[in-house]
Amino acid sequence: MRFAIALVAVSLAAIAPVTSHAQQRPDEQNEARRDLRSGQVRSLRDIERRVLPTKPGMQYLGPEYDPTALVYRLKFIRDGRVVFVDVDARTGQVLGESR
Repeated sequence: MRFAIALVAVSLAAIAPVTSHAQQRPDEQNEARRDLRSGQVRSLRDIERRVLPTKPGMQYLGPEYDPTALVYRLKFIRDGRVVFVDVDARTGQVLGESR
């Protein structure tokens, strides 16, 4: 019985969507919060709301934040290929994509 419960829990964890904020390292989260509170950058939710709809068919894996450049790097995957989308954290404008 315990094995069955553990198997169900593992299965559910495997299919549950990962929240984007869980992908960031704690220091990135703290720096992003600091910059958001100071008014330097837009919220990650706002940036995701703008960018994610422009990537249909791609699975969103999460963000990274570069506090020096004030850039979010959003990571996607499609057909086994990883795509990075760099977004200006101040304006929300897409700066470029790399594969």
